Amino acid sequence: MTLLHTERLTLTPVSHTDFDDLVHMWADPEVTRYISGQPMPAEDVWLRLLRDIGHWQVLGFGNWVIRDEVQSMVGSVGLFDYRRALSPPFSAPEVGWALMPDFHGKGMAREAVRAALHHADTVLDFERTQCMISVPNTPSIKLAEALGFRHYAQGLYKGSTLGLYERQRPPAKSTG
Repeated sequence: MTLLHTERLTLTPVSHTDFDDLVHMWADPEVTRYISGQPMPAEDVWLRLLRDIGHWQVLGFGNWVIRDEVQSMVGSVGLFDYRRALSPPFSAPEVGWALMPDFHGKGMAREAVRAALHHADTVLDFERTQCMISVPNTPSIKLAEALGFRHYAQGLYKGSTLGLYERQRPPAKSTG
C-alpha cells in the first residue's frame, strides 16, 4: 500500500485506526451534502472502511486518508473501482474526494487530488480516470476541471442525476 506526500499533506491508505476520524467526517452534513445527502451512521462508515481496506488488498489502490502537518484529519481521496450501478457505467478507474469543512478553500483538495492523479498516471499507468459530481457541487466541478477533467455526460446513480467527468493521462514530457 502506498503513502503519498505533498508539501502540506500525507495521504495514507485507509486503516482500521482511522475509524473514529472517518465517523466524525461522514457524520458531518456539509461533507455528505453532495455525496449521499445525509450523514452516514457509524455502522455504514465501518462497512465503507472495510470495503476500502479490501480494495487495497485486491486491486493495489484505493482510498487514502488525508492528514495535515499536525496529523489532523483533512479528508479522503481515492482511486477506485466500486462497480457502481451507474448509468452510463464507468469504463475507467474512478477518482473521488471529500474534505472536512474546516479545510475547504485552502487548496488542500487540489493538492491531494493532484497527488492521487500523479500516482494514477505514473505508477498505476491509468490512461484515463473518471469521476461523478453532483450538479450543484460547483467547487468540486471547478476543481475537477482545473485538474483536467472534462464533462462528458449526465449520469443516473441511486436516483440522482450527476455530472460525469473524464480525464486523459497527460502525455509524458520529453526529456530530449
